[in-house]
Amino acid sequence: MFEDRRLVRRFNAGDTESLRRIYEKYRSDLFHVAGALLHDPTAVEDVVHDVFVAFASQAGRFELKGSLKGYLAICVANRARNVGRRDRPICPERFRPVGPEPDSSEVAADSELHETIRTALAGLDPQQHQAIVLHVLGSLRFREIARQTGESVNTVKSRYRYGIAKLRSQLDGQVEP
Repeated sequence: MFEDRRLVRRFNAGDTESLRRIYEKYRSDLFHVAGALLHDPTAVEDVVHDVFVAFASQAGRFELKGSLKGYLAICVANRARNVGRRDRPICPERFRPVGPEPDSSEVAADSELHETIRTALAGLDPQQHQAIVLHVLGSLRFREIARQTGESVNTVKSRYRYGIAKLRSQLDGQVEP
């Protein structure tokens, strides 16, 4: 948190190196969040790029009121949701992992499990899907998600809890804990 405040202060002073450092620090997490919501590598890259372009345009006037990671993750989730609304519905056949290519032995062992989980996640209510992705992949606390989305903590927790319950019922017997 202290490092983020220092980076934002330098960013607001016009230091481009601080923007690069922020990008490098949170890039992976933001790609995971966007990837879990969109499942289209090109759209994922576009969303993260758009969020950082918008963030960069705030240089000199950006105020950090909470977690920088939380702020950026919510921006990515909101942008991904807007892209998802604009695009045609996602079908499981289009799902592909986003990020570096894993080892071929890992792919063979995990591909069926990943496909099952991706399909189940795609069947959730979008708000439940977002709550799960931000909490699990974005590593955001419920309080941070609530603050960034303007919803109550109880609403975010309920969406997460109901989404997890729905996933459990859909995946019952298909996935070992």
